[in-house]
Amino acid sequence: MSRYRWFTRFAEAAVPLDRLISRVTRGRVVALGMLPSLLLTTTGRRSGLPRRNPISYLRDGDAFVVVGTNWGRPSPPGWVFNLGATPVAIVTVRGADLAVRAEEVTDRAEYDRFWTAIVARWPGYRLYLDTAGDRPVRIFRLIPVP
Repeated sequence: MSRYRWFTRFAEAAVPLDRLISRVTRGRVVALGMLPSLLLTTTGRRSGLPRRNPISYLRDGDAFVVVGTNWGRPSPPGWVFNLGATPVAIVTVRGADLAVRAEEVTDRAEYDRFWTAIVARWPGYRLYLDTAGDRPVRIFRLIPVP
């Protein structure tokens, strides 16, 4: 479904509802439940306040891999900037909170490996490259910390 532009517009409009449902159910239920999702809590880089975003993810061992597509908009999502300022965050998956440290994937081979896996699972992500213009789509590994 995500390969169709109409679905992308629908899903983008549903994000506020998804954020609310994810917060209330502590990540157990997501409105856009067709994809595995987690609730990422970052620290706002300007406000210092907690910022929560439901995000699709892939597993990579113990780590979670997330992509800053922002629905293909010309600018990255706010959580990307928040992780850049404060790489420590909380991931909520199925009601469990995990402290994580974010590492941006900069190694080209690793980036390509993750991107291939992401597009294989969710083909619509290819559209985001077309609509994002010249900006890079950033990928992060969220690594659990003790």
